[in-house]
Amino acid sequence: MDIAMECSTINGTERPCTVVIRTPHWNLPDFFPWGLNLGYLYLTRFSELTVHKPGEGLVLSLLATTLSPLRWALSKFVEIYIRRKHRLAKHGIVPDHSFLNDFSSCSLSIVPEGFYDRVEEGSIKLVKSAESVGFSKEGMMLKGQVEPIKSDLVILATGFKGIDKLKHIFESEKYQEFIAGLDDSAAVPLYRECIHPRIPQLAIIGFSESITNLYTSEIRCRWLAELLDGKFKVPSIKAMEKDIAEWDKYKKRYSYNKYYRKSCIAALHVWHNDQLCKDMGWNPKRKKGFWAEWFQPYGPMDYTG
Repeated sequence: MDIAMECSTINGTERPCTVVIRTPHWNLPDFFPWGLNLGYLYLTRFSELTVHKPGEGLVLSLLATTLSPLRWALSKFVEIYIRRKHRLAKHGIVPDHSFLNDFSSCSLSIVPEGFYDRVEEGSIKLVKSAESVGFSKEGMMLKGQVEPIKSDLVILATGFKGIDKLKHIFESEKYQEFIAGLDDSAAVPLYRECIHPRIPQLAIIGFSESITNLYTSEIRCRWLAELLDGKFKVPSIKAMEKDIAEWDKYKKRYSYNKYYRKSCIAALHVWHNDQLCKDMGWNPKRKKGFWAEWFQPYGPMDYTG
């Protein structure tokens, strides 16, 4: 979207930039749907009660089931805001999945200011295509369309496969299988999103995502430092692999793509940080007072002391 904005600024409506969308997402215009800070909807301890969690007991499981209507309502609250703000129905790019699915998959971004105004004026064109693409002398061909999209330059903004980068840390095929896992539909098997149970000499920081990656990675660095300093010990390989499997089940439950292999803890970042704090012997409840603890968003400053 940023690249398209830059192109449209230079080219204008005479040579519009065409954005081919494979999967529409609930990209945010800002962090204040209907004037309410998004953090109060998704980044509090109470908001995480609406989501089933890895390692939850019976009480928390019942609470998540009971609060499922609230979980649905919160997602719809944000979706309606985005639909109206961006006029998604008019452009034919309303996502098939929920906002919670996108949030739980770390598949959100902030739309550049004025992006959809450029769409309205014609300097940016949106084309939804989930099918394969090809090329001709005139430009790019989309499956099911007779006319090509005339273009002098095509930018494939598709990202990269992070798992392949992890695999190629090693020359040994055995360790490549260890780090990537044998299940092609499972997330990378990292305990506490950090270490591999069967490769104890290796720690990976930053592969797993959150809504705030910097402080999520920073607290994992602190956790790793405490582990290396001998302040605590990790459980057995079997126990770690069981925990990893429970997290994988959670990720698939709320992701919009049931076969994605990335790791995202955005909708459970408080729960994840609680586990790290307990490992290190810290009090996981970082705020003062009942109201603040349950209903105020958690952020980096809560873990400084």
